[in-house]
Order: sequence, then structure tokens, then C-alpha cells
Amino acid sequence: CIRDRFIGFIRSEEPMERLWIPMSMLNVWRIPFLFFVSGMGVYFALRKRNWRQLMAERSRRILLPLVFGFFAITPIHFLLFQSHYKMPLSYFPHMGHLWFLGNIFVYVLMLSPLFFYLKKHREGRFIRFIRMYFGNPFGLLSVSVLFILEVLLLKPQLFEMYAETWHGFFVGLLAFLFGFLFVCSGKAFWQNVLKWWWLYLGLAVALYTVRLLVFDLKSPAYLMAIESNLWIFGVFGIGHKYLNRPSALLSYLSQAAYPVYIIHMFVLYAGALLILPLQMPVILKFVAVVAFTGVVCYLLYEFIIRRIWFLRPLFGLKPASPNIKKVRSMVNSTGGERH
Repeated sequence: CIRDRFIGFIRSEEPMERLWIPMSMLNVWRIPFLFFVSGMGVYFALRKRNWRQLMAERSRRILLPLVFGFFAITPIHFLLFQSHYKMPLSYFPHMGHLWFLGNIFVYVLMLSPLFFYLKKHREGRFIRFIRMYFGNPFGLLSVSVLFILEVLLLKPQLFEMYAETWHGFFVGLLAFLFGFLFVCSGKAFWQNVLKWWWLYLGLAVALYTVRLLVFDLKSPAYLMAIESNLWIFGVFGIGHKYLNRPSALLSYLSQAAYPVYIIHMFVLYAGALLILPLQMPVILKFVAVVAFTGVVCYLLYEFIIRRIWFLRPLFGLKPASPNIKKVRSMVNSTGGERH
């Protein structure tokens, strides 16, 4: 129980040790990947905005959900955790998994001067340099040098311990910066990962195999930093190859991802609280908790968050803007004309 509380998750009394094998592969790159994507998102956000507009937009999209989640969302899963372990119930506002949003907002404040300088000098010498540099597979591989220096200087106890640590802060800062620079370089980066994704994934698999067979999943942090970026570059290449096309489903999922991220932890805890005490094989408990989390998150998003106008901004969605003309057109097309 002490180990359960240290990790901070509601856990089954019957551990699935083999689950750590695939999870250890994901854990070295899933959070840095989100920081890369967030940096890319800022590039698109500032294209048609000045500094004040960007700060206002990022405050609405990041700071408002963070403050709301700090007081109203993350305390819920802490209460569920207390209930499961028969601890005295107490309300405790805290960052929880939303530490990620706090980091992003700080990165925006820190890096905006650089970003707007690059926006102003779109055809400058530096932009021409990164187009050439990120268009080369070895140039992209060399990005990992800064991530290696980060772990050598900070010496994190666990590479995967990102939440509210200096290691997580600086890994996120580097990923956020390079995510912006990758998109800033234009087609060069995307053509690179599209052409060489198989190389990046192959090297990532090789390093993961070494980590699994030689180091018992605990290889030196500098190797994990390289492996992390290789997975990410490979995933970018596959995504660009197979997902870079118009899709109603992708558009829906893209909008849903942020609200679901905000609520998923307390839904996960609720599923664990309800399902883990049941008498059933542990593998079925795992599947049931995952299914419960997915289904309930979908229902909350689809039928509550996206449909109630005052909730939308609290979960990072744009305010609803009903198009009266479109509504009238729909009414007329269904025979609802006024006679």
C-alpha cells in the first residue's frame, strides 16, 4: 500500500508485471511528444496574432483550464484515491496531471520574444539554416545532443519522472522549442521524417531492445534521451504519411483530445475504484478500466462539455458561436418554412 501511495495511482492488489514492458517503451517519449506538438501549435497560433493577441489566446486556452482544473478537476481524483485507501477525505487543490499546462504557459512566456523575432524574419539566415539542417537525417539526429546534455547535467533519478521536476521542465522546454523550429523550417522537416521514419523507428527499436535485454529497462539516461527522440521522429513520419489528410473523424478527435486530457484522470480513478474490487481475472480488470475510462470520457465530452456553452472555455474549447443563417437554412430544407 505504501508503494501504491508513492506512485499516486489506485492499483490492483494483483500486479501485471509484464505490462511494464510495453509501458516502459511508451513512457520515455509520450510526454516529450506532447511538448513537441505543443510547440508546433504555438507556431500556428501566432501566424495571425500579435504578442497581446497570443497571450490572450494562450491564457484562454491554457491558463483558464489550468486554474479551473486546479480547483475543480484534479481534487476529484485525489478524493477518489483517499476513498479507495480508506484515508480521511479532504479537499486539496493541486496541479495533478495538469502540471503539463503550467509548463506550456511558462514556455510561451519565455520563448515568445524568440518566436516573434523568427516570425518577423521568415526568410532570414537562421530560418534558411534550419531548413537545411532539419532536412538532413543526421541534422535531426543531432538534436538529441541537447537532450543528452540535459540529463547529464540534471541527473534525474528516473528519466520518465517528468511531473513537477526540473528534468521534466527542461525536457519540455527543449521539446517545445524544437517543435516550433521544426514547423518553422517548413517542408524540410516533414519531408525528412516522411522519408526516414523507418530509420528513426528502427534505431528506436534497437535502443529499446538493448534497454530491455541488457539494462533490464533501466539504461543510462543519455541513451533514453536518444531513444525518446527517435520514437518521436518516427511517429511524426508515420503521422505525416497516413494522417495528413482531411478527415471528419480526425477533426473531431483533435478537438476532443484536450478536454479528454483534462478529465481522464478522475475518470480513470473512478473506474479503478469501481472495478478493481470485483472478483475477476486481473487482465479483465485492466481491460475493463481502460474501456470504462474511454467510454465515460467520450460521454462526458460529447454530451456535456462540448454542448454546454459555459463549460467549453473551462476545458480549452472555443465558445460556441451558433450560425443563425445555417440554422435557418437547415429548418427550411426540412420543410419548416413559415407559411
